[in-house]
Amino acid sequence: MAIRKEAVTAIVAGATGMMGKQLVKLLLEHPAYDRVIVLVRRDMGISHPKLVQRQVSFDQLEEQLDGALVKDADIFCTLGTTMGQAGSKEAFRRVDHDYPVALGRAALRHGAASYIVVTAMWSSVRSLMFYTRVKGEAERDMLALGLPRLVFLRPSLLIGDREDESFGDRATNYIFRVLDPLMIGPFSRIKAIKTEDVAKAMIIIARESGPAVEVLESEEIPLRIRGQK
Repeated sequence: MAIRKEAVTAIVAGATGMMGKQLVKLLLEHPAYDRVIVLVRRDMGISHPKLVQRQVSFDQLEEQLDGALVKDADIFCTLGTTMGQAGSKEAFRRVDHDYPVALGRAALRHGAASYIVVTAMWSSVRSLMFYTRVKGEAERDMLALGLPRLVFLRPSLLIGDREDESFGDRATNYIFRVLDPLMIGPFSRIKAIKTEDVAKAMIIIARESGPAVEVLESEEIPLRIRGQK
């Protein structure tokens, strides 16, 4: 695939989460980006010559983005929560469905070059699991927008530094790390994946001139980093 050479602006929603922090770090280090705009509820507590922090209320996301989005930007969405953090199905749906779709509408309106979104393994509108069904519905509704370049990454369990990690999170991470060497053959697609690898793949994809719609499953992410897909 052809690589876009010009320096561009990156915009990140979800920059204060485990995935988002890793992505912002790599974007600030990447020579292709001369500005990194983060859409946050609160200050990230970091400074960098490239970094621009825009504090927004995600419940009025579209209305507040008119002054934040710029044409031809690469927009990255790592917004997501858990049922435990959200407290209800309605709150979970708002974060994992409504906000990413609203950002997609704004991306289309402002002429974004690409919209790169982290969803989840097994995302499907037909899923029997509420979590993956909401993710699937979000993908469906973003696809309906007709964005010029829309990419979904569907990672398995994400491994990284999580500030609000619960005992259950730590136990799950430990189990996945122990079982990781056994995840071969048909089980390789459910191996845990580092947030750094997902972030690297997101940037690689954004810098490429690819198809209008692309879906990257968890096991394909390391291949993309190595240039094998």
